[in-house]
Amino acid sequence: MKALRRENMKSPPPTEENPLNAEAPPHSAAAAAAGAISAPRVPTLVIEGGKGLGGLDFRDLWAHRDLLYFLAWRDVKVRYKQTAMGVAWVILQPLLTMAIFTVLFGRLAKVPSDGEPYPIFVFAGLLPWTYFNQAVTTASNSLVGNAALITKVYFPRLVIPAAAVCAGLIDFAIAASIMFVMAFHYGMPFGASLLLIPPLMALTALFALCVGMWMSALNVKYRDVRYALPFLLQIWMYLTPIIYPLNFIPERWRWLLALNPLSGMIQAFRAAVFGRAIDWSGLGLACAMTAVFLVAAGWSFRRMERQFADIV
Repeated sequence: MKALRRENMKSPPPTEENPLNAEAPPHSAAAAAAGAISAPRVPTLVIEGGKGLGGLDFRDLWAHRDLLYFLAWRDVKVRYKQTAMGVAWVILQPLLTMAIFTVLFGRLAKVPSDGEPYPIFVFAGLLPWTYFNQAVTTASNSLVGNAALITKVYFPRLVIPAAAVCAGLIDFAIAASIMFVMAFHYGMPFGASLLLIPPLMALTALFALCVGMWMSALNVKYRDVRYALPFLLQIWMYLTPIIYPLNFIPERWRWLLALNPLSGMIQAFRAAVFGRAIDWSGLGLACAMTAVFLVAAGWSFRRMERQFADIV
């Protein structure tokens, strides 16, 4: 009996399941199997970078188009809320700037205007520039201004600066009506070239989105952007043929203006308004540079996007 009991107390022989001959706790394998079956799996959401142009996932952006519309309309309503003059500021800003430029550069400095009345010449240049300036400024502060939204829910962060850019198009449409009134006053004919204005503004909006989303990403990390950007935009305006025609610049320096995509866009915009031939080479260069800016800005935005919720 003692021998039989000793044999029962011996450890089991080594097997493939237990090669070290170690005694496992009773029912451990069954308990582990039961736990694996009964424990629910926690869903995991992995957010990856976009695989589109410049890392931007435009399909995801299109899927959130309702949010884009809501944020753009909200920006329009908030901008003129509790203002005494409301949307009249959209018209007054380019009109007052046009009046100052007409007196200083048109009458005193005698800056040429390609044979067109200087007021409408400068107003046709101020319209796209005012939109670009406002869109970039608003988009650069959009991420910081929506910090509470960014830290609470996931959505494509590009929607926020894109909404700021789209909201400015409404102001442009209102201000453009004044340009047609001025054109009628000066007896300018309306031709088929005016049909080029919508695609030209779409190109301007795309370039404003490139600069705006790049500045907005930098502004999250470096708050100096909000102070440096107005100064840079002011310099940019004088480097763009708004208050002077392109032929006013000496020919050996015109290639520098060609590196500015807004030069080709504003020149084409004026040509569409006045019914003149469009410089397709300058406009093509502007389109090519806009595509390069889109890839570079998209890559930079996606690279910094993962840190927005932590540092905004």
